[in-house]
Amino acid sequence: MKNFFSGRFRPGAMRGGGLGAALLLLLAVSAWSADTFNWDTNRNRVSADIKATQLRPLLEQIAAVTGWHILLEPDTTCDVSAKFENLPPGEALRLLFRDLNFALVPDTNASPRLFVFRTALRNATQSIPPARAAESASQGKLIPNELILRLKPGAKIDELARLLGAKVTGRIDSLNAYRLQFPDAAAAEAARQQLAAHPEVLSVDSNYSIDRPPGPAGTAAANLLPPPRLQLKPPPNDGRIVVGLVDTAVQPLGNDLDAFLLKPLSVAGEAQLDPHLPSHGTSMAETILHSLAAMTKDGSTVRILPVDVYGPNPTTSTFDLARGIAEAVNGGANLISLSLGSEGESPFLHNLIQDAHARGILFIGAAGNSPVTTPFYPAAYPEVMAVTAIDQGQIASYANRGSFVSFGAPGTSIIYFNNQPYYVTGTSAAAAFLSGIAAGYMDSTRSDARQMQTFLQSNFGVKITPSR
Repeated sequence: MKNFFSGRFRPGAMRGGGLGAALLLLLAVSAWSADTFNWDTNRNRVSADIKATQLRPLLEQIAAVTGWHILLEPDTTCDVSAKFENLPPGEALRLLFRDLNFALVPDTNASPRLFVFRTALRNATQSIPPARAAESASQGKLIPNELILRLKPGAKIDELARLLGAKVTGRIDSLNAYRLQFPDAAAAEAARQQLAAHPEVLSVDSNYSIDRPPGPAGTAAANLLPPPRLQLKPPPNDGRIVVGLVDTAVQPLGNDLDAFLLKPLSVAGEAQLDPHLPSHGTSMAETILHSLAAMTKDGSTVRILPVDVYGPNPTTSTFDLARGIAEAVNGGANLISLSLGSEGESPFLHNLIQDAHARGILFIGAAGNSPVTTPFYPAAYPEVMAVTAIDQGQIASYANRGSFVSFGAPGTSIIYFNNQPYYVTGTSAAAAFLSGIAAGYMDSTRSDARQMQTFLQSNFGVKITPSR
């Protein structure tokens, strides 16, 4: 058999071609019980601390985060115990499987296949489905010592915060909204109860953490699509279309594409980006321009307004996401692309999106990179067009397929940074792709939002069948 990796993988053998694309599907995950299992595709490293777990649940976890088609020799069982940090995938699999044989076979037209067997590869015939996360409602990553407080017009926050023993760590003055930080969770809960009947308070909400999306990974694959070629046109008399890209910071794109970027905004401080690697925001901006170029052909009047809600931090929050959306709307965005999110439902964030949507602002959001049906916000809010990833005509194995999903788009995008190609894979790429399609359709046809949504539904709509 040609071109497959087995036993001990060759160092660096998993970086190119279709296999490199598959590795982009991996996200850091927390595994079962007290054991931990983390697979970081951005750095192509695996860590594990597993005392004893059965083989099949481990394979289901690997299938869920990689998108690989895993085949196991029937009746093959063993207890897996391993502890290691930051190993390349091949070395990690060797330590995880130990006395078993394995082979990872790339496929140019489908996901790679991982064979795990005792006797011979041909006997690995039992397909292992990806693990599904719990279907119960998630509380998201609550920031336990914080609250989001919205006051009535004219009310002052500083004296109220002092009386509550809180620090004001963020504010959206146009909304009379404030981020309050307390010494601990107990103090935050006590303040929530005090504020419930306060005459100057409109709402009190929890704040949730939102992880920074991973950046793309490099690829050595040949015959890749070139960077988008697009000419900036002057705006028409009836106004231009501005895509608010609420994400991590966006770096210079090169290839004459920077003319499409408006002056960037930040709500979270100055970003500290690696000049040698593209950020997630950079890859989303170029993905938008790729699909925009496909729709407009000879040029476009569309501009992208980058809004950084992460700064130098590993996470952002629903409060800062709301700040970023408000800045994008105030900066003239009429379509907002949200390739980020969490399982934390925030009435405060939802109200902001509802208000903007009522003013004609369109929202497109990523559905999330877990093969579950649980809501992922902000995509799951009704005012947001939720986009999942499509692979080979089907919902990608790693992608959310909840009832809130309305659209599907390609989950893999090729972008260029410093003239080097990179893959980015996930519902993030799908949402950015559809954002470019939507903006390009309105720009090239001078259509309104209703006509654009009809076009998207006809060409990218998906129908989710509820699971029983």
